[in-house]
Amino acid sequence: MSQVTIEQAMQVAAAHSRAGRVAEAEAIYRHILAAQPNCPGALHELGVIVGQSGRLEEAMALIRRAIAASPENAGYHCDLGSFQQTGGQTDDAIASYQRAISLDPAYAEAFYNLAIAWKSKGDLDNAMACNQRAVGLKPDLVEAHNNLGILWKERGQYDLAIASYRMALKLRPDYAEAHNNLGAALRDTGQTDEAIACYQRALLLRPDNAQTHNNLGTAWRDKGQIDKAIACYQQAVTLQPDLLGAHSNLGNVWKAAGQLDRAIECYQRALALDPNFVEAHDNLLHALQYHPDTDRRSLFLEFQNWNRRHGEPLRRFIEDHGNDRDPERQLRIGYVSPDFRDHPVGRFMLPLLAGHDRNAARVFCYAEVFVADEMTAKLKSQAHAWRSTVGLSNEQVARAIREDKIDILVDLAMHTADNRLLVFARKPAPVQVAYLASLGGAALDTIDYRLTDRHLDPDEADDRYYMQESIRLPGTYWCYQQSFAAEAVHELPAIAAGRITLGCLNHFAKVSADTLRTWATLLDRLPTARLLLHIDHGSQRDRVNQLMAERGITADRLELLPHVSPAEYFQIYHRIDIALDPLPFAGGTTTCDALWMGVPVVTLAGRTAAGRAGVSILSSAGLPELIARTPQDYVQIAADLAGDLPRLAAMRSTLRQRMQSSPLMDAGRFARDIEAAYRTMWRTWCQTGTRNSPARRRAVG
Repeated sequence: MSQVTIEQAMQVAAAHSRAGRVAEAEAIYRHILAAQPNCPGALHELGVIVGQSGRLEEAMALIRRAIAASPENAGYHCDLGSFQQTGGQTDDAIASYQRAISLDPAYAEAFYNLAIAWKSKGDLDNAMACNQRAVGLKPDLVEAHNNLGILWKERGQYDLAIASYRMALKLRPDYAEAHNNLGAALRDTGQTDEAIACYQRALLLRPDNAQTHNNLGTAWRDKGQIDKAIACYQQAVTLQPDLLGAHSNLGNVWKAAGQLDRAIECYQRALALDPNFVEAHDNLLHALQYHPDTDRRSLFLEFQNWNRRHGEPLRRFIEDHGNDRDPERQLRIGYVSPDFRDHPVGRFMLPLLAGHDRNAARVFCYAEVFVADEMTAKLKSQAHAWRSTVGLSNEQVARAIREDKIDILVDLAMHTADNRLLVFARKPAPVQVAYLASLGGAALDTIDYRLTDRHLDPDEADDRYYMQESIRLPGTYWCYQQSFAAEAVHELPAIAAGRITLGCLNHFAKVSADTLRTWATLLDRLPTARLLLHIDHGSQRDRVNQLMAERGITADRLELLPHVSPAEYFQIYHRIDIALDPLPFAGGTTTCDALWMGVPVVTLAGRTAAGRAGVSILSSAGLPELIARTPQDYVQIAADLAGDLPRLAAMRSTLRQRMQSSPLMDAGRFARDIEAAYRTMWRTWCQTGTRNSPARRRAVG
């Protein structure tokens, strides 16, 4: 071929490529190379075509030949980096992008690609700098604005994330991915209605996008629209059967609907697709604890399974601890939680943080808090040091904890959302403790201890079913902090209503069929009484009405209320005469809230710590007479209360004072008990370098 012929052939091949006639374009480029093997343009364009068809090694070989023929072409280096990155050769890709930028410092697309590569390596600082450079060089590079939004969101900078997504959409209004991402940022900041609108716009543009259906399902779940959420998640897994998060999310809404068997199936399906999907495994453990048929041994075996899958592989990252082994010095205590906010964990932690002896403990908080609130500010004011972990990898958080020389690290989340258990798996502190979020401890043997009390765990023989050694506090497990939203106690509602109102404001996932049957028996004993339940809109309401109707309880005796604001939640207690604890997973925060609002709570002593939360709280409040040992006792205690309005009225007027004078609100005593437990753990480590008898718990099975 003459040079003119090659140029013409290149133009024809490019036209074929633009028109999607890839095979014809490839044939022409190969024909050119047969005549002129080192033609850089043909080598590069053929490499791009080959790479886009998935033949990465051949593509990279062709582009390297193009670079050898024309080493100063920045575009060739950038495209080589793209295929290297696709092939998992991230370090090589970074080098290629950097070479492209050295040749052309104004190459916005190379900065954009380099940002993606840095993000894939977990280097958000470099990723942010490169993305900002890309949009600075080319303000209309819409994908860079979208990715910049993703980076801001991962750092918890939601206002900046939202602004970046909006800029992307200003440049390209039909950009479905940016609509989806904007929806996610709006949802995380509590703007759920706006988020739903964004997801719906994204689906109009790309109705086959499974991830957007998944995200829309989560927004509907936030709104309490359980049936709509289920439909979205089901559509997501239909479109993309291997979308792990959608299977797990579907399980969550089935759990919220009280359909625990279906929830467990979803989590198991997700784990069958990916046994290392830790979020689904966390959710499975929760669902099993809610399930009335789960026994302690089978649950413990699943805890061991979680540890083998997710904890043990990280043992290789455990390093020796150089902490000063003085058993009596001031301790550096670290608390790790995503719930340092207006949340039950935040409320229970505030009196402990405020009550810590500053001479005995230096307190560090590691906060995975995406949106701070008034409670966050109060908690932060009680800590010596506050570390935001938003946007940090587990290894980065573990490194920060080591650098802070934490002596005792306390996990407040365990298997709840946004936990950092994989930080604890790396053992960044010599002593690690589980407290508060889950009464059963954590499925991780690098956490040494779990805090409890003798009402939650009365029998030491049952400790073999925990991964941690149980430390029983001498007083109580709980230290209650009333909510900002709680009002003054009102008079007994039965006096004005002329009938008893029973109520349960616990999460509906705790309300098993056995619970409903027990409540139906009680309602049958109290023919004028009504039952008020906290349950979102959807078909689960129909199931409750049907089950109760089968036992002669008509729908007009039930009042089903959806999720409400904190202020509205506390107002509901003004309408309840007697609160009923669910079975077998008892209430914690709701039980304390009810007592604070003057409402006595009837509980059934369960077989597990989670089933004995009410036992612990009522015992600490001096109300053992409200604790039943059998379902029959439970019904009798509640019926006797309902039949004695003077007693109920007296309790309503005195329960708040009783709470205030009980161990449940003695923050000073509680903090001293916690600190004494920490000191015992610390002395043990100073003497031995380990906790007591860890092998005993790991050997059960």
